Amino acid sequence: MRGGHDTSFTQNRELSWLNFNERVLEEADDPLVKPLEKLKFIEIFDSNLTEFFMIRVGSLYDLTLEEMEIIDNKTNMNQREQIEAIMTRLRPLYEKKDLYYNNLLQELKEFGIHILDPKELTEEEYKEIEDYFDNFITPILSPQIVDSFHPFPHLVNKDLYVVLRMRRIYGPEVSKKLQKNDITYEKKDFIGIITVPNVLPSFYTLSSGETRFILTEKIVHEFASKIFEHYEVKAESIIRVTRNGDVKSDDVDFDFDTDYKELMTELIKKRNRLQPVRLEVQGSLDKSLQKYLLNELELKQRNLFICESPLAMGFAYGMIDAIPSEISAPLLNSPFKPQPSIMVDPRKRVMDQVKEKDLFLSYPYESMEPMIRLLREAAEDPEVVSIKITIYRLANHSQIAEQLAYAAENGKEVTALMELKARFDEENNIEWSTYLEEAGCKILYGFGEYKVHSKICLITKYTDRGYEYITQVATGNYNEKTAKLYTDFCMMTTHEGIAKDAVKFFNNMAIGELQGEYEHIMVSPYSMNIGLEKLIDEEIQKVKQGRRGLIRLKLNSISDRKTMEKLSEASQAGVEIKMIVRGICCLLTHIKDRTENISIMSIVGRYLEHHRIYCFGEDNEAKIYISSADFMTRNLRRRLEIACPIYDEDIKREIIHIMNIMFADNLKGRQINAEGFFEANIGDPEQKIESQKVLMLEAIEKAKKAEVLRKAEERDREKAPIYSHGKEKSSYESMSKEPKKGFIAFLKRLFKF
Repeated sequence: MRGGHDTSFTQNRELSWLNFNERVLEEADDPLVKPLEKLKFIEIFDSNLTEFFMIRVGSLYDLTLEEMEIIDNKTNMNQREQIEAIMTRLRPLYEKKDLYYNNLLQELKEFGIHILDPKELTEEEYKEIEDYFDNFITPILSPQIVDSFHPFPHLVNKDLYVVLRMRRIYGPEVSKKLQKNDITYEKKDFIGIITVPNVLPSFYTLSSGETRFILTEKIVHEFASKIFEHYEVKAESIIRVTRNGDVKSDDVDFDFDTDYKELMTELIKKRNRLQPVRLEVQGSLDKSLQKYLLNELELKQRNLFICESPLAMGFAYGMIDAIPSEISAPLLNSPFKPQPSIMVDPRKRVMDQVKEKDLFLSYPYESMEPMIRLLREAAEDPEVVSIKITIYRLANHSQIAEQLAYAAENGKEVTALMELKARFDEENNIEWSTYLEEAGCKILYGFGEYKVHSKICLITKYTDRGYEYITQVATGNYNEKTAKLYTDFCMMTTHEGIAKDAVKFFNNMAIGELQGEYEHIMVSPYSMNIGLEKLIDEEIQKVKQGRRGLIRLKLNSISDRKTMEKLSEASQAGVEIKMIVRGICCLLTHIKDRTENISIMSIVGRYLEHHRIYCFGEDNEAKIYISSADFMTRNLRRRLEIACPIYDEDIKREIIHIMNIMFADNLKGRQINAEGFFEANIGDPEQKIESQKVLMLEAIEKAKKAEVLRKAEERDREKAPIYSHGKEKSSYESMSKEPKKGFIAFLKRLFKF
């Protein structure tokens, strides 16, 4: 057997991802989803697919340049077979996108929202867009004729173009001369190309109504013949080219004297010049024009995708904003603002609170503000001597970066281990690294092929008792924008063992030591693999002892062959394995003698499921880790990732509570079947649960009731403000005589569960 891998319980990574993106697209057909939210899901599907072509398909095309076969260890397919399978799988997805988009257009019309074609316009509207074309579009167009003097131009990655096949129109006298000297010249076809300008809005709002729109490429397409007035247009189409975007740092020669930022800047420029991997056409494409374009772009027929829906769906968000709020509001999700965490008292310094008890934030249900406040307090605290942090993606307007710069300006030693190769965020990270350096921060960069994807921050204080530490670990980026869109966890602790590991981690990173050993945290590419295998073995051992073995995992993706084999081993031993995997899932479930005890579900909803949770064992014995790492080969073996244990019992119970809600989701949750496709998660037929909505409502109720309790506490403090030991009690501690159970007592009073 080629490859020699047991593929009975695994599926191809790329095909699994396409299944996931189809699941995203299906939200546009879900009656529970608001109409304008459906438009967003089609845009997400489109942008996901474009990135997939740039990176995954692009890398496979790179592999076809190799002489040897590269075998996928999940399916035993070589690189060419994978490309063929991808292209075949994509055809029905384009058809489904067209269907859902056209259905949505009809649904939006019921609410007075119209995204129109030129043929649907009234006479007055048609004249209006023609005037717009003449006065605002034509002056900035750069049309081109392709002939012997003007070669086929470089088509920019992801830009829209109108391409025309034309024939020159001559006056009678010229025609006679041409017929006398060159009879065939008159019949020669020319190619015209017009770039749809990116400087213009992607759509035009008609003056006849605030909710009547037409896309800019449709206007250019409609009046393109006016640009080539001496030509007869035989055929014209709207097209988009996607290029290989999988640039690697080893694609550019550099030595030890080369500035790493300069290298990454060069790679970013290179991305838009790489080989095309896809040609998309909206509407129809003339056969001769089709043959010409494929030849010029060096693409095969399989790389051509023709659809009826818009090629670039990026107009969705701007169009939604342009619709009057009284019309759009009922067609969108109700606004939600991340709530204050019940664990963090807004009246006290975060640094003081974390000394008393570990703190925990659950994004986007709870606000990131305490984390930002922690950094600001550290910047101003005279006892703080240093802040060390890993950075993968920052917001465009980053308060995190501003606080780090503020700390450096205040004389703190600030070190940021920054990853410049965060895909499609390279430019943003280069800009922020420059900003931080100018503020006095020390910037360390990644380690070549090993990306720094961990999320850890270490604050060091020097007091009369010696060095003291606050360690913060998260599952998601230090990014205020995504903290409102992605589900993630953040924990702050003064645990001495975790702090010692954090100190060792940053020291190891400073000298490029990637194989460090740690007592508490697990770090890839070395100790995490060892730690995970040990934790799985512990559950196998429990089964051998006649006890229940249980593993519950929450991941974005799983594709690592060795890890899947270990989970299969645990399943065969009788360990019960329950997983939530949002995206790529190369592990097939319920395969006889392989994965019979493994069940996997996926949740796609309002927010992007992003946190990674590893839970081994049940009840009080459970060992819980929060992590930045998925179970993918790149995360476990080619990245710097961290998994941090949760020791605080209240936080452990809260995480288990959140996981229980997610596993019960039977509205947005889908089970992954033995073929790798998604099917409805039946769950409890008597109770319909949408986990994200439940967690939103819980966060709101907790915040409301916590505020009521704090106000009551303030009234009580006027009578007895200080306890005998001189320490103020927090609102949840004061609700129980047993401090360890205070948090649960607080939750019970909030929800009575």
